[in-house]
Amino acid sequence: MALWTLIGLLEGSATTSWPLRPGPDGQDGVVGMPRLDPGRCEAGCEVCAASCPTGAIGLAGARIALDYGRCVVCQRCVETCPTGALAESGDWAFGARTRDDLRTGIEAAGMAALAAADGPGRGFWRSLHVRHVDAGSCNGCESELQALNNPFYNLHRLGIFFTPSPRFADLLLVTGPVTRAMLEPLRRTWEAMPAPRWVMASGTCAVSGGIAPGGPCLSGLEEALPVDLYLPGCPPNPAAIIEALLMFLGRRAQRVRGGRIDGE
Repeated sequence: MALWTLIGLLEGSATTSWPLRPGPDGQDGVVGMPRLDPGRCEAGCEVCAASCPTGAIGLAGARIALDYGRCVVCQRCVETCPTGALAESGDWAFGARTRDDLRTGIEAAGMAALAAADGPGRGFWRSLHVRHVDAGSCNGCESELQALNNPFYNLHRLGIFFTPSPRFADLLLVTGPVTRAMLEPLRRTWEAMPAPRWVMASGTCAVSGGIAPGGPCLSGLEEALPVDLYLPGCPPNPAAIIEALLMFLGRRAQRVRGGRIDGE
């Protein structure tokens, strides 16, 4: 024990200063969500839509539309697109307050209404307690969630904690495509939470059903519970989860509206 104490004193803190101050986020070089430039699409070309395993890409009139809530970040669309309209990016999965924020093609009036909306957790300055429920996940999302409590990310320093009891939880974080066998346990967990209570769909499976919607699984958590925060990704990385939780709390700005990322 004395040896490890000495090593700790010599090495110093392993925790990143991000996102409170500039510092590494642990995601350098990570391939993120594909970016869409509709202006580069050729009329009648549907190569990317045909290659997408989840139907995240489709036609909106004569233009290609992208639903990030159904994207599993497989990069097949980027590899098959003949014009470069879909390109690789370093953008993490991004949190959104409405499902339509993850879809391209939102009209200007709708965009203005979405931009004016405050997050459900805005002004929630006390510590946030999260109850996680695995509703049928492959455990990819769980691996990323576990990393939140390692020394590098140290989620507790941000005043965000996971709790084993729904009776002490403010936010229900759900992963997986929500199998019908998990519906009753999921509803009971939500009902046991004190009001006010909120729900987060974490990962593309929870947002839209992922690669296997329908049948034994739902086509998204919102079929079972009211969802206040959507975070697609397969899986969303730890930094993306932290950013989404801080966005929910009103401590970070939302980066995507109507399927368009800030800076596009």
